[in-house]
Amino acid sequence: MANAALQVARTGLDAQNTRMRVIANNLANVNTTGFKRDRATFETLAYQSITTPGAPSSAENKYAIGLSLGSGVQMTGTARIDTQGAFTTTSNALDLAIQGTGYFQVQTPDGKIAYTRAGDFAPSPEGTLVTSAGLPVQPAIQIPSGAQSITIGSDGTVSATVDGKVTELGRIETASFVNPAGLQSLGDNLLAETAASGVPQVGAPGSEGRGTVRSGTLEASNVNVVEELVDMIETQRAYEVNSKMISAADEMLKYVNQQL
Repeated sequence: MANAALQVARTGLDAQNTRMRVIANNLANVNTTGFKRDRATFETLAYQSITTPGAPSSAENKYAIGLSLGSGVQMTGTARIDTQGAFTTTSNALDLAIQGTGYFQVQTPDGKIAYTRAGDFAPSPEGTLVTSAGLPVQPAIQIPSGAQSITIGSDGTVSATVDGKVTELGRIETASFVNPAGLQSLGDNLLAETAASGVPQVGAPGSEGRGTVRSGTLEASNVNVVEELVDMIETQRAYEVNSKMISAADEMLKYVNQQL
């Protein structure tokens, strides 16, 4: 019926509008350090089964195909695409990037551990290594006053030269997950553990499949502007088609009302 087609087309408009929001967020974060693009995923809504395939069509025959009417589409989630972003050299020893899998660990104000790919770190006034938002890196790294130079190895080992003597300050450990796509986005470049992601496997970078650390480097966003623009055009066209479907169904209803 025309009114049923209206409802189906409405679900299409809602789904494409939400997908456009996902694309807009990807493009807005094209220059965000360590950002991973999202991809919208969809599924069909419930079907109304009028005739079941294989049901008897007569005493001797069965239907070869059935009759099922769909009720539309819905967006089921956003899948984060964790492909490696390009590396940007900064020559700042405290700028870190992970080459491969893994996440840096930081402590949030409520005492919980959050995870991030953005390694633009700096010392706090007290010498603690923190993120650009002031969240301390875990395990905590304390940089002594008067440190002349700081080096960070590919395994996360942090060393500083103080009074001409090289001193090891600790090691930055990274966390990996069985299902990193299950991490919850919190904003501020932070992710949180969920039941879907599994528990973090924490250890030295470069061990047990975790990626290595690159000092003096930042990981850029993995958003491909051309790809996002293509998706945007595709979404726009799908939205227009669903809008035309609503117009067509409305015209059919008008015709019925005028004729009856």
